[in-house]
Amino acid sequence: MAISLFDLFKVGIGPSSSHTVGPMRAAQMFAQRLKNDTLLERVARVRTVLYGSLGATGKGHGSGAAVLLGLEGHAPDLVDPQIMVPRAEAIHASGRLLLLGTQEIAFQAEHDLVFHRSESLPFHPNGMICTAFDAHGEPLCEKTYYSVGGGFIVGEDTVGAGVIQAETVPLVHDYKSADQLLKICQDTGLSIAEITLENEKLWRSEAQIRSEILALWQVMQDCVGQGIKNEGILPGGLKVKRRAAAWHRDLKDRKRMDLITPSLGAMDWVNLYALAVNEENAAGGRIVTAPTNGAAGIIPAVLHYYVNFCPNADEDGVIRFFLAASAIGFLFKAKASISGAEVGCQGEVGSACAMAAAGLAEAVGATPQQVENAAEIGMEHNLGLTCDPVGGLVQVPCIERNAMAAMKAINAASMALRGDGHHFVSLDKVIKTMRDTGKDMLDKYKETSRGGLAVNVIEC
Repeated sequence: MAISLFDLFKVGIGPSSSHTVGPMRAAQMFAQRLKNDTLLERVARVRTVLYGSLGATGKGHGSGAAVLLGLEGHAPDLVDPQIMVPRAEAIHASGRLLLLGTQEIAFQAEHDLVFHRSESLPFHPNGMICTAFDAHGEPLCEKTYYSVGGGFIVGEDTVGAGVIQAETVPLVHDYKSADQLLKICQDTGLSIAEITLENEKLWRSEAQIRSEILALWQVMQDCVGQGIKNEGILPGGLKVKRRAAAWHRDLKDRKRMDLITPSLGAMDWVNLYALAVNEENAAGGRIVTAPTNGAAGIIPAVLHYYVNFCPNADEDGVIRFFLAASAIGFLFKAKASISGAEVGCQGEVGSACAMAAAGLAEAVGATPQQVENAAEIGMEHNLGLTCDPVGGLVQVPCIERNAMAAMKAINAASMALRGDGHHFVSLDKVIKTMRDTGKDMLDKYKETSRGGLAVNVIEC
């Protein structure tokens, strides 16, 4: 299975890569399948049923609007976030949907967009079934899709082999574990970033790779810029107030800066960067999956820290950051999971923390062993982290959790750089432990909003 950096980091929309980006991609794929099979003009109605975590928390995560706009042909990286809610409301009000933007069909929410809160499909907790019917109510086509985290989609045709729908390419430097990756670095004398770059050249030229990485970085910067500008109450009914704009004013004016951490002023800024991104995500804004939307603030916050607070930071360092972070992300994706619905928030925030720690270490010149150590520290201290969003929304505890993990990633990189790369627990062992812990974790703690804070906050 060959996954590119640009599969792991994707431009999309909030509030969730698995519950918004993934369902939109799946719905668009289904509509396109109808066109390719010359069925489009015969379709009178499409029914989408969401199961498991999608059914349990999909309404709070914007899955309904994502499905409807996906059926109309919109893609997560191109759709205007501002039209999502108004267009979905218009479809509900009119009872009409434009399939792929051309074929008008009937839509009745109670029959055509169904959320099963307690029923799951066998392969993955984030399952959905799309069925197209003709004017006589006869099924024309039915497909099952799984949103397996980070916007990745698995279709029913590939489930048996467990293959992600990404191009399979023999890699220049193929590795299945962190130990193998370090061995390649030792044998070739290349850094982890250079290993990733060589693999990425299978798909793109080096100039394209650099350009597209910098484009991702620009989206992250724009997201922070929007987050520190926009104010008000986040959608969803919890009445959570956006804080980033007010925090930014305070930091610029130094009104309350450094009252607790006079020698650690950067800490306040890192918190701000993470909150800004995740407030934008919670509001349905433009986001980069890194590797998921629920954890989308960690890597941008640490990157901003690198650029604004690390001596000798430069554009090459940003490139190396992304390359090394993606190498670690590939391991989590292949050997465990980045889906909160599958392994809890340790798979989202934990993976992102490890990736950010590795990226920062690489950017400031760490050895491959130190980079691997930074990633291990970042993940080890997120083991067991549950996914228990209050109200099925990515607001509490998700927004603050990103800020905490961003600081943890910086500390992990710092600790690794103080050592020589030798350490007691390997990254491979931590990834296996995360996977095993996720299997043991009760379903109520895996993005269903049926346990933890999700019930105790409401009850109180």
